[in-house]
Amino acid sequence: MIRIMQAGDPALENIMNRHMAGKEAAAAIVAEIIKTVREQGDRALCAYTADFDQVKLTPGQLKVIPEEIEEAYGLVEKTTLESICLARDNIASFHRKQLEKSWFAPSDNGVILGQLVRPLARAGIYVPGGTAVLFSSVLMNAIPAMVAGVKEIVMVTPPGKDGKLNPYTLVAAAEAGVTEIYKAGGAQAIAALAYGTETIKPVDKITGPGNIYVTLAKQQVYGQVGIDMLAGPSEVLVVADETADASYVAADLLSQAEHDVLASAVLLTPVESLAEKVREEVARQTELLPRRDIVTRSLTDYSAIVITRDLAQAVQMANRFAPEHLELMVKEPFNLLCQITNAGAVFLGSYSPEPVGDYWAGPNHVLPTGGTARFYSPLSVDTFIKKSSIISYTREALEQAGGHIADMAVKEGLDAHANAIRIRLEGKGENQ
Repeated sequence: MIRIMQAGDPALENIMNRHMAGKEAAAAIVAEIIKTVREQGDRALCAYTADFDQVKLTPGQLKVIPEEIEEAYGLVEKTTLESICLARDNIASFHRKQLEKSWFAPSDNGVILGQLVRPLARAGIYVPGGTAVLFSSVLMNAIPAMVAGVKEIVMVTPPGKDGKLNPYTLVAAAEAGVTEIYKAGGAQAIAALAYGTETIKPVDKITGPGNIYVTLAKQQVYGQVGIDMLAGPSEVLVVADETADASYVAADLLSQAEHDVLASAVLLTPVESLAEKVREEVARQTELLPRRDIVTRSLTDYSAIVITRDLAQAVQMANRFAPEHLELMVKEPFNLLCQITNAGAVFLGSYSPEPVGDYWAGPNHVLPTGGTARFYSPLSVDTFIKKSSIISYTREALEQAGGHIADMAVKEGLDAHANAIRIRLEGKGENQ
């Protein structure tokens, strides 16, 4: 069960470094899978699906056909379809605010500088299968791509034992603008997106979370394609004071612990009485959960209630953790917000629990984990665009700057660079 410890306890390091577990051994397996898919294409993809997912598919069965999507709509309850559509609209509304426009800035001397903003042509999104059906991840990956203007949005996800995809996943994909869907998961699906097979055309970028094999596959194909980030196990960190409700805090810790045995749920508080109440609530609520076996392992191995000296130390530790989800369950959360420097998403107050962000509010739930919020940002419209710089000089503008440019080039030992300036300024071109 979840431990209570003091700030500075060495055991906290194990919690922060859990994303490294099993990496070395898995990397070699992933490299072999990628190599085989590159060499054998669909044949390898089907063979790995049979081995890992216990589903036998022919290459012709990899791509989802319209009839399967139509069937899925018949299996999804109207209330759930309404929820999916409302969530889609919230997510789209938030991400539209992130859109950037191309711009040009002319100067008096005739120079025109600018930036072209263009969407990627083809994006691949990975949607996990495994112990939970995360159709919300379809919305969170596909909608920013759609808003960015990506024309081809390709989804891969592992099939169920019956060779079909979950109907909620298919309906979410249809509602979010996904244009192609394939029954493939794991490192082999990442390889197929990156290098292509006879059935799957390669993409420009791959996004979406997955297990350690998926994450390492994304790492290994980076350079052939772009990736969003290297996502690890899920995590939540709650900073709470004496005003926090212990049952709320416990429920929020458990909402992450149920994700995975490697998931991490941490409470930082200077209030010892709250710490004890939260531990009691965690134990009580755990017994009510269907996934309590997963929850118990997560709480035992990678979670903790930490007693801090004061709220200032709690904030300092939170910034060092750089958590995926940070909840500020304190009396004045906005006053504390200005002190937060590292977090994937910040939830303010007792009525902004993490699931609101996972499903509904609009900000993306694909977030940096394992401390990478120090330098990574959430998935966004920016993930699916690229920018080109624009430079246009007149002869007069080049004459004004040319001497400085040539001087810098010579000092770097790049005489051909300098000559590209001089040949124009000295009028020695063929058309002069």
